[in-house]
Amino acid sequence: MAITLTIKVFPQSGKQGFVRDCAGIIKCFLKSAPEGGKANDELVKLISSRLHLPRQHISILQGVTARKKVLRIDTSLDIATIFQLLGIPTQMTING
Repeated sequence: MAITLTIKVFPQSGKQGFVRDCAGIIKCFLKSAPEGGKANDELVKLISSRLHLPRQHISILQGVTARKKVLRIDTSLDIATIFQLLGIPTQMTING
């Protein structure tokens, strides 16, 4: 089974991690510069380590040179488990 995930990447942010904004957009902060594929490599490595998958199971389908990327993750995990392992809340809360 494969999961398709759209992620907006923020290279050279000085930290690593995932968040989901109020619009539901998944954002990934990376330490690497967007030069020579370094940020893409860091993104794939980060996801593969958090999901305990080989790097070959994660591929960038769209956006190799853009900040908005579409990833294919070959896994038997469901989306809720993927979000949990990446540290992304599955439910949004609205204050006020």
